[in-house]
Amino acid sequence: MGISLTSGSALSKRLSSEDRSPAPAVARARATRAAKARPRRALSSAEIAEIFRRFAAANPEPKGELEHTNPYTLLVAVVLSAQATDAGVNKATRALFQKADTPQKMLALGEEALREHIKSIGLYRAKAKNVILLSEKLIREFGGAVPRDRDALETLPGVGRKTANVVMNVAFGEPTMAVDTHVLRVSNRIGLSNGKTPLQVEADLLAKIPPEYGVHAHHWLILHGRYVCKAHRPACPVCLIRDICRFPDKTL
Repeated sequence: MGISLTSGSALSKRLSSEDRSPAPAVARARATRAAKARPRRALSSAEIAEIFRRFAAANPEPKGELEHTNPYTLLVAVVLSAQATDAGVNKATRALFQKADTPQKMLALGEEALREHIKSIGLYRAKAKNVILLSEKLIREFGGAVPRDRDALETLPGVGRKTANVVMNVAFGEPTMAVDTHVLRVSNRIGLSNGKTPLQVEADLLAKIPPEYGVHAHHWLILHGRYVCKAHRPACPVCLIRDICRFPDKTL
């Protein structure tokens, strides 16, 4: 009885053909790379409005997490928060602000005592010096009051554009966009901006976010970045805007 055997060359060809079919994991990786290589479709004005409508519905009155009692203590808290966590700043300032909640009281407290209050915060020596210097300047040039103007705020020691934007927004209700690492990351992931610098992202957000959401927008983006769209493992399954977001590497 004759037995039909597949020749070695035919078998080799069939196996090589089968081997060319990628494994599921490899196929997924290729699809992900291809998706990243394709330009992302820009968010429409309607989609951007919907993003912030959802943020507003979920959290109508978002608040910053730095504790303060007036514009001056807010200014000091934001200056101290550079390269530090809000929780760490709050722990240091609770006792401090009970003793010094005005520029005059801060100068009376003095730089040495101020350092003792904030020594748990990174760069506390430089920050203490800046707080004393800005307090002196507030008294000398602004009658002890925190100015509402960005240019004036940026003349104060230790105050840059981001700090000025936070103070203008939180203390005075101005629709500014303070771009920190969370806002920069989230804005790029969602598709609100392709900017690589805080100033570029700020300009994009001011141009694209509907005015009715302007006052609270940066708070929503900060909180979203801090608790949902985290740097290392974003919580995409619970994200309010998952279906709109342009981020190609959504987690399952």
